[in-house]
Amino acid sequence: MVTLVVATSADPASIGPASSLLAMPGWHPGPTLQDAASYTNKEVRLIKLDKRLVVENHLDKRWEEATGETVDDVVFLSKHVASSNRPALTIHPIGTPHLREGEALTAGGKPGWAAPPNPRIGPWFRLLKNIANSHNLVPEFEVTLEATHHGPEINSPTMFVEIGSTEEYWKRQDAAQAIALLVWEGLGLGERIAVGNWSRDNDRNKILLGIGGGHYVPRHMDIVRKDGVWIGHMLPGYSLLMEDPREAKSPTNSTVVGGTWRETIRVAFETTKLAFPGGEVLAHLDHKLVNLYITPTFHIC
Repeated sequence: MVTLVVATSADPASIGPASSLLAMPGWHPGPTLQDAASYTNKEVRLIKLDKRLVVENHLDKRWEEATGETVDDVVFLSKHVASSNRPALTIHPIGTPHLREGEALTAGGKPGWAAPPNPRIGPWFRLLKNIANSHNLVPEFEVTLEATHHGPEINSPTMFVEIGSTEEYWKRQDAAQAIALLVWEGLGLGERIAVGNWSRDNDRNKILLGIGGGHYVPRHMDIVRKDGVWIGHMLPGYSLLMEDPREAKSPTNSTVVGGTWRETIRVAFETTKLAFPGGEVLAHLDHKLVNLYITPTFHIC
């Protein structure tokens, strides 16, 4: 079982951390993947691509077919873009479960789809905050989780680790080194044990599924800051699309709330369960920014 760490030369916030990571000891040349170079260190494989990451669909399957190695999880290194232009270090799961067939996919993915969230997201968020503080990146950089969004389509537990939010910060060497250290320590490539290994550390077997809130999920993040908390998908209010039943043309549908919100929650719940075998998924609601019906199969915390 291997972990794929994926970078692209098309993105300075991706190739910078990858280069800093490869400067650390223990790396050796690995197999090529469709002309893309790779490097190996213990059970980690770092792949350097040349295309936008959101279009690199089924990278896990492609790696398995090319090498015979089974992919356990995937970490993409990427840039973060925000209208605020605020410098940030972010982590998030991926998926586009709220989209309908035929809707535009501006950043990859597939309608009604979400990748299993990487179980490392919660523990790595806490580790990233510690690294950013110890390297004097805070308060200049905000360390934050983001809600589930964009592609590429993939079936393995996946997360994006990003530097934001403008070219000035994408190229910051201190930020690149912080992300490289996160991967180094998080995957146990140094002398310390890996961080966020669900199969080893699942004695607290409850996992949050965040429902509602904004893109930076502040209320869910308040819970994840606590040691021992695991987090799956985080669905912002804008992805819980609802249609007012009063606007339905058929009187038989007058009490049915339409939209893709049910399917979005179902997909997020099922893929979170898949990523945390044996765990109990608890729905954590941001009540101020979501008003919806949760089926009895969810537990509210």
